[in-house]
Amino acid sequence: MRPKAVIVLAALSAALVTGGWLVGRGAQGQGSAASAPTAAAGARLFAEVYERVARAYVDSIPTSVLYQHAADGLVGELGDANSTLLTPERLAKLNERTSGTYAGVGLRVDVRDGVVTVVSPIAGSPGERAGVRAGDRIVEIAGEPTRGLTAEEATRRLRGAPSTPVRFAVERLGVEGRVPFALTREEVHVRAVRRVAALEGGVGYLSLAAFANNTADEVAEGLDSLRALGARSAVLDLRGNPGGLLDQGVAVAELLLDPGQVIARTAGRGPGTAQRFTDRLPQRWAGLPLVVLVDGATASAAEIVAGALQDHDRALVVGATTYGKGSAQQVFPLPGGSALKLTTALWFTPSGRSINRPLEPEDDDAGPDADDARPARDTARARFTTDAGRTVLGGGGITPDVEAGDSAALPAEVAFVRALGRQAAAFRDALSGYAAEARAAGLARDPGFEVTPAMRDAVYRRLVARGAAVDRPTFDGAAALVDRQLGYEIARTAFGPDAEFRRRAADDAALGVARRLAAGAASPRDLFARAAALPKPRRDSAAARVR
Repeated sequence: MRPKAVIVLAALSAALVTGGWLVGRGAQGQGSAASAPTAAAGARLFAEVYERVARAYVDSIPTSVLYQHAADGLVGELGDANSTLLTPERLAKLNERTSGTYAGVGLRVDVRDGVVTVVSPIAGSPGERAGVRAGDRIVEIAGEPTRGLTAEEATRRLRGAPSTPVRFAVERLGVEGRVPFALTREEVHVRAVRRVAALEGGVGYLSLAAFANNTADEVAEGLDSLRALGARSAVLDLRGNPGGLLDQGVAVAELLLDPGQVIARTAGRGPGTAQRFTDRLPQRWAGLPLVVLVDGATASAAEIVAGALQDHDRALVVGATTYGKGSAQQVFPLPGGSALKLTTALWFTPSGRSINRPLEPEDDDAGPDADDARPARDTARARFTTDAGRTVLGGGGITPDVEAGDSAALPAEVAFVRALGRQAAAFRDALSGYAAEARAAGLARDPGFEVTPAMRDAVYRRLVARGAAVDRPTFDGAAALVDRQLGYEIARTAFGPDAEFRRRAADDAALGVARRLAAGAASPRDLFARAAALPKPRRDSAAARVR
């Protein structure tokens, strides 16, 4: 289709939704644009415009395409980034995210130095059982070379129906020739709970990546494991969690609240959209001091959990203000295997607050999904109270009880990132390439190894060899950043993901605050008292700040 056709159809779609008129010299019976048409008049308008475009437009456009664009325009003009028409492919991806299950061999891959490379095998998957390793370079799938494939294309070739075979070959540093694999695809479950670990001071740590089927069961299993490991308090990490299934968010909150306590309420126009979710079961870990970690990428069902636990004073919320997605969507199947994902309700926390992120007045024209959209200032947000009488804010996401996180990046590190620009992939490739070399040479003898200047020099040589235009003074100015990233990469490659996590945890400012507050806390009330006793630094301080 020519660009002119797209422009005409976009205008047509906008007219269908807004009631605006397509004005042309030959048009008849158009009336005044200032008066809103009735439903019958709107239907006549659509029929008239559609007929004219179908018959008289300079390009011949198939009827199916005209209707598709009209439907796209209808949903697009709602001004809601969470409502969208899903193609069969996008619907399949959504179902995969919400189910946490797909058929394949269980390998997370990325493209490194132009070659499809295994980032990590999924625990218990056919790939892990067969001995595929992080860092293996997949050079062939089903007899076809992989060079030039994107990570998504390679993933698609590795996946398929359960019980079907797939053959591929890898190149492995230190091993001559190609290592062949012949695997049978299986249903692979990607766990929502990504990590359960015991930290210092009797603190348990549980990282929750999404809310898919069985998430509540995984959280319960993880908390039981932490208690068995001797954890006397726990940190539930919801940072970067985009949400998922509303019912699983409710179920996770129910694990940690008491019978009769409200978890969330939804309100909408359609049947069944006005609901009140109330805890029905006694919690199994009553009295366990709990910290919930959040950040700007914590959204949707993750915000439901954080908001419910905060409103009932069950958990101390630490980190940065969450995203602010206080709406629920329903998926309606459509002909041809597509679907409509439509916002049908807003949800509210137990105290009655909506956390939907409003725009400041100067952002009114930016749209709800604009990059520069900002939450309203705290002074403009409605105040609510928790069960214990603490003040919490409505609108603009869940504001933490204790603000904590990494301080602003150093100017030298910012300069390095800017110098990399679009060549960031070259830096990533330099890190992964050297990490594989360090593993083969045994340069890191234990997970607590020190990144040396010689290691950093080797990364710089690899970076320059890949064509990155970064001068040595700029690179050296970001030595701390380079050392951290290189340490993570070598730890994962040489010792596995657990070693990488330990190094990241040691550098994680927000987790450090959460761990220090939770360590030694005797009860949830004691945890809140510890937070209240924290010093209140200036606004520009990088230290923890109590609200």
